[in-house]
Amino acid sequence: TMGEKLPYACGGIVVAGLLYLVLAVVIKMVGIKKVMKFLPPVVTGPIIICIGLSLAPSAITNASQNWLLAIIALAVVIVFNIWGKGIFKIIPILMGVVISYGCALIFNALGMTNADGSAIFDFASVNQAAWVGLPDFFICKFDLSAILVMAPIAIATMMEHIGDMSAISATVGEDLVSDPGLHRTLIGDGLATALSAMFGGPANTTYGENTGVLELSKVHDPKVIRIAAVYAIVLSFIPKMAGIIGTMPSAIVGGISFMLYGMISAIGVRNVVENKVDFTQSRNLIIAAVILVSGLGFSDGLTFTVAGTDITLTSLAIAAISGVVLNAIIPGRDYEYGAMDTVVPASDKFKNAEEIQA
Repeated sequence: TMGEKLPYACGGIVVAGLLYLVLAVVIKMVGIKKVMKFLPPVVTGPIIICIGLSLAPSAITNASQNWLLAIIALAVVIVFNIWGKGIFKIIPILMGVVISYGCALIFNALGMTNADGSAIFDFASVNQAAWVGLPDFFICKFDLSAILVMAPIAIATMMEHIGDMSAISATVGEDLVSDPGLHRTLIGDGLATALSAMFGGPANTTYGENTGVLELSKVHDPKVIRIAAVYAIVLSFIPKMAGIIGTMPSAIVGGISFMLYGMISAIGVRNVVENKVDFTQSRNLIIAAVILVSGLGFSDGLTFTVAGTDITLTSLAIAAISGVVLNAIIPGRDYEYGAMDTVVPASDKFKNAEEIQA
């Protein structure tokens, strides 16, 4: 049964998480500058663009459930982000969710339905849920077939991690790839995934949506994430709250996603522009073109069989691997990591022109 298979799937995820540690050790031993030679802006920029655009169909699918709610959510985010004052300017997404949820309650009371005729709200799960309860915990199990199926997913998520770290660096104006360092962020990501799956939890991954949140709110302090983590842990012991969150109409999520997903792609474009990627060079055009087509074209990924087990690489993994390989084999690189980094604070960029040229 699915319940019997789940512990083995979690065992595969534990191994996937440990693969992060292997890559982190390699990066630490080789050095970030040598690693980033394979991940210049001509590679990471298009990958970030793909992350945003690959999420776009999800936004449309959710929004199409109820376009009125989706448009209200999107409009509220835009209004508060541009014209909001004080704290309201930094929480446009929260305001979009709250106000559109309130509108949904009114529409539901008036008898309005979704596009498919279904009710906007279904509170059955909330009524059945208890106020206090423990999440389901179980110990993972290991099986070679499950490991071969789940572990390769780490290839995609590690590439997404690197792309997201590049996007976040460009967004907050700090070189996070060097400090705290890509090897440290990979270790954190991998350990979180392995520890979670070991006790029956889901895999951890860097969510590109959060980059859009950073760009919108301008709140970049990691303390905010730590506080949010504590809130999430506390709320996990309140099943009724989980039920309430689960009632949120998917159209609201779709409306919010219009902004977030588009901003991820826009950040990728900015990454390419700010690093002055020269698209008059054929090599750069080829690398970017292959990444974009691979990232958006392989919608179902690429599946192949190893030892009788089907293994699927996601579109983003294919795009990342293609970009890294092409950048490595095509001559004519025009980027050196650290020489003209645009994510360094503006006041520190050009203090010593001779030193930069050296």
